[in-house]
Amino acid sequence: MSRGQQQFRQLLTNMLPKGGAGGAGGSGGSGGGGAAAVSSTALIVGVGLLGWGINASLFNVDGGHRAVKYSRISGVVDKVYNEGTHFNIPWFETPILFDVRAKPRNIASLTGTKDLQMVNITVRVLSRPQVERLPEIYRTLGTDFDERVLPSVVNEVLKSVVAQFNASQLITQRERVSKLIRDNLLIRANQFNITLEDVSITHVAFSPEFTHAVEAKQIAQQEAQRASYIVDRAKQEKQSIISATLIGDAVKNSPGFIELRKLETAREIASVIARSNNRVYVDSEALMLNVSCTHWTLVSGLLAI
Repeated sequence: MSRGQQQFRQLLTNMLPKGGAGGAGGSGGSGGGGAAAVSSTALIVGVGLLGWGINASLFNVDGGHRAVKYSRISGVVDKVYNEGTHFNIPWFETPILFDVRAKPRNIASLTGTKDLQMVNITVRVLSRPQVERLPEIYRTLGTDFDERVLPSVVNEVLKSVVAQFNASQLITQRERVSKLIRDNLLIRANQFNITLEDVSITHVAFSPEFTHAVEAKQIAQQEAQRASYIVDRAKQEKQSIISATLIGDAVKNSPGFIELRKLETAREIASVIARSNNRVYVDSEALMLNVSCTHWTLVSGLLAI
């Protein structure tokens, strides 16, 4: 027997009275101790049940969430519970929590254009449920409402909008295409009590055949532009040669041709200076008017011709 047990037995011995009457009294004391133990156990159990009942009767709604109640008696209650702690009846009522923050989702769809080209288009939607319609959303769609609605709705809208445009228009008129997709999605999602905060086209990919055809067309256009440039430059070079030949022949046949061009240049310089707001003083050398009488005779003869 351990020392602790010996001390406990000694304590009980000291508490019991001596003799026969003491034995009877001891029996009564033992009965009173058993009743006290039962009372203590019942108190502990009662406190535990009370704590469990209080805990089961309260539920918390975290930030960015809302809650609705399902009652075993009346079904889904038409009331939305905001953030905080709320009361419910255990077993009879069950709180259902909804995340009402905007959630992004990327949805891809393979569809055809107006000119029968296949295009793989990806749309990013930012959606959230309409808070005041949460009881109806839970009745009709459940807590995974976005998974049930958005993929099918987005595919339907993408196919209907893309079919109105050619493959090239999806690139050149991308802003218009995006606006049509956004407007149609807002209308369709609102029918299911879902609000779309943002809709944007993130990726557009065409079939490999169409991509190769576009690249070949661009290469052909670049080669055509290069050939046109070469032809234009050859024409300019030819025109320059002809002009140089004509000027050489004119100088050779009419010595006063250079003086005539000199006078025309001087007239242009004088006209520019006359229209200027600044006062400019120049001599005949600067105006290219330093021509001799012999030159004037040659020019006069050229003008007479």
